[in-house]
Amino acid sequence: MATLRYILKRLLQAIPLLFGISLLSFFLINLAPGDFLAHQRANPQVSDEMLRQLEIDFGMVNPETGEPTTWIWQYGVWVWNISTEGNWGHSFSTRQPVWDVIWTRLLNTLWLSVSALGIGLIIAIPLGIYTAVRQYRWQDMGGSFFAFVGLSIPDVFLALLMLMLAAATGWFPLGGMRSLDFDELTGGQRVLDLLHHVAAPALVLGTALMAGYMRQMRGNLLDVLESDYVRTARAKGLSEGTVVIRHGARNAINPLITMFGYSLSGLLSGSVLVENVMAWPGLGRTVVEALFAKDLYLVVASVMMASVMLIVGNLIADILLAWNDPRIRLE
Repeated sequence: MATLRYILKRLLQAIPLLFGISLLSFFLINLAPGDFLAHQRANPQVSDEMLRQLEIDFGMVNPETGEPTTWIWQYGVWVWNISTEGNWGHSFSTRQPVWDVIWTRLLNTLWLSVSALGIGLIIAIPLGIYTAVRQYRWQDMGGSFFAFVGLSIPDVFLALLMLMLAAATGWFPLGGMRSLDFDELTGGQRVLDLLHHVAAPALVLGTALMAGYMRQMRGNLLDVLESDYVRTARAKGLSEGTVVIRHGARNAINPLITMFGYSLSGLLSGSVLVENVMAWPGLGRTVVEALFAKDLYLVVASVMMASVMLIVGNLIADILLAWNDPRIRLE
């Protein structure tokens, strides 16, 4: 019951935050000169009547008075349509409902982010434990060097290196998230095809995450192994593996769970660059394309979806932390 109250409280607190994010996004994109119809006005083949109808359709002109609308008026209409009809507006560039454009791209970004997070955690936690129990040995030095390189290389440069590797070896596909004959494949073959396409961008996106988690796990475990209750466990005659895994790693992993929520922001910001370099059809690529096209509603909706993912990620991290550590209570 306490967990349910906590979740409801956090969700209610997120509502004004999302309003503020959407309002700021509307304001910033309207500060840029011009609008989506600027290049249409410069086209002599587009008539004044067509321009006027487009302005009305996109909410740039009040249909009753014919006067240009302000950005705050457009924002109010947009919020009203969402709250009453669930209508997120129409994309200027694609001429489709914004939600139809975003939903598929959002799922693609979630698939990429979850894959990168899975790669990071699956490799980082065992490697962090391994280097901690071999402190100052060559294994620890090698792990530290790997972490240093992983944290130092920018995502864009690493993505370019991965594209060069894929082109030279053919190990990974160059762009996209499925093969051309995807619809003709069986269920199992489709899963393997999706994993094959996501492997390269997920490795690029998860490298820095993997290095950071590994260093954090190593440092946390070294601190825990020096605590009194670990010495007591060893004095009782427990094996070193039991001491490290059952008594050390479980407590050392708590800060990593806290980092999980914050790492989503890094994944989302990094995915913008990785998706554009590696031609992954995700939300980050959609934001960039919408910004260049000044596609107002598509930009704001994309930013809102990224904010929702970040809020939900932090909420999940807090719940997992309370589940893993009995000393933490959500109330």
